[in-house]
Parts: sequence; C-alpha cells; structure tokens
Amino acid sequence: MRYIGIDLGGTKIAAGLTDENGHLIMKDSVPTRKEREYPEIIADMAALCERLIERDGIKTTDVKSIGIGCPGTPDTKNGVIVYANNIRFRNVPVAAEMRRHLDIPVIVDNDGNCAALAESVAGAAKDAAHSITITLGTGIGGGFIIDNKIYSGFNFAAPEVGHMAIIVDGEQCSCGRRGCWEAYASATALINQTITAARWDSNSLINELTGGDLNRIDAKTAFDAARKGDEAGIRVVGQYIVYLAEGITNLINLFSPEVFAIGGGVSNEGEYLLKPLREHVKKGVYSREEIPQTFITAASMGNDAGIVGAAMLGL
Repeated sequence: MRYIGIDLGGTKIAAGLTDENGHLIMKDSVPTRKEREYPEIIADMAALCERLIERDGIKTTDVKSIGIGCPGTPDTKNGVIVYANNIRFRNVPVAAEMRRHLDIPVIVDNDGNCAALAESVAGAAKDAAHSITITLGTGIGGGFIIDNKIYSGFNFAAPEVGHMAIIVDGEQCSCGRRGCWEAYASATALINQTITAARWDSNSLINELTGGDLNRIDAKTAFDAARKGDEAGIRVVGQYIVYLAEGITNLINLFSPEVFAIGGGVSNEGEYLLKPLREHVKKGVYSREEIPQTFITAASMGNDAGIVGAAMLGL
C-alpha cells in the first residue's frame, strides 16, 4: 500500500509517495504561486499526486490516503484549512476540493504536526510513544506526539510553541504579544542578535565573515565566529542557547517526552549546539533526579519531514 504526503508552503508545493514505514519512494514539487485562488492551488496538488502515481506505475486504488500539511490552523475532522498565514486560505474545504480530482481519502493537518509525526514514525523519535519536535526557522513551529498520536487540542490549533512567553513584556513578537519564545530563539531572532552584536563590536570576526555586509548574516554566522574564538560570536551563541533552553525546559516540565527533536538549519550545528543546550536544560528541568530523562537530539528527517509526516497521517 502507498501513501501520498503533500507539504503545502508559501513558496512551493512538495509531494511524495511513501510506503507504510515512512520510506520516501519518490517526490516532486511545483511553485505554489500563492497569489492564486485556492481551487487553482488545489488543482496543482492533485496533479502532483497523479504524476507520482503514474511514475510509480500503480493505480489510484493502491493509494490508501493523501495527507496534506499546511501552516496555520486546520479543522482535521472536516478537512478544512481554517486559517493559513502565508497563503490565502480562509475556511478552505481542502479535502472536499481534492476529492473532486481524486477518489482517495484526504486528511489535513498542521505542517508542524506533520514534521513531528515524521520524526516519530521514521526519524529521530522513532519508537518513542511520546515526543516533541520543534523547527527553528522564521518562527518556531512544533508538534506533540502523545501515545503515538498527534495532539492538537480540542480546536486543532495546538501547539503554538513559539508563542509561549519566556520574558514578560519582552521583545515584540509578530503575533502581537511580547516576550514570545520565537522572538528570542527562532533562526530569525538569532540573525537579529548576530546583527546587533556586529554593530556593537566593529572588530568582531562576524564583520569579517560577512565582508562588512550585515545583510549576509545568517543563522550560521555567530556559530562560525564562535568556533574561531570570536568573543562577540561566543556571547551571541551562549545567550541564544540560554533562550532556546528556557522554552525547551518549559515544554519538558509540561509534557515529559521521551525524545525532544530539534529541526531547522540551526540544528545542523550538531553537538556544538546540543551539548551546552542539554546542560542548561538539565539545570532547569523539575524532575531531574533519579528518573529517566528526555533525550534532546537533532531531528533527522530534514526537508522531507513535512512530506513524510503528511503521508503518515493516513496510518
């Protein structure tokens, strides 16, 4: 039996064909062109599915389900995207619209939930019944797996982990609140912190690494400078890890997952990030004595997490 997963983003629509173990057999993508009306976007999603089925030499009846992961708030019961910030979807009946093109069951969920499911089924949290996966990007996305199932609350809107406040009346967040975790620990926040450090210290290696052009600073820059012994880079990385640890500690105290997986480009720093992060979290976790502890690790599914997780919605 085959499963299709679709990762619907603001830039591209990526789709893949998997088996029941989350093994990605093939994938394809097309630009989203998000300015279009939703029927046109959904027609492209359906066409991608048809292309994958044809390339694999199977029939529509060989596909158990199509899963769709999308940023924003889904109504998973009715297959509706209630609200998506980066595309013009408001109360869009995605499942029903897809069924006009393909006679295959359709399941809709949040893309963060899909990434968490992918890590649970085939990635860093495989075989863990309880896990949390976060993605450090423009914001902080996340998903909870509890007893091997996605947890999304009674209204399908959970978990918005990035909008947990870690500093009262702190930095302004795009959501309207102040002090949200993603205002301090997202990749965007790290870039802003690095830019500030470079401006304060003109002799910092950060300026040399970017040729003096602060627009070239990315989420790697401070880490690259810190590895070379640059004081400004070391300060930025150290403070960033404290911010990241604060939110992770809160989530572990609330949910006690077996595995806490961290995705996004920042996680590519590996143990240079994870070792001090684990040390900070250990100091703050309430139940830190004499019981099994949450294992904090890098997510392993990479850019395929959204596709694979969406496909696994049909399990």
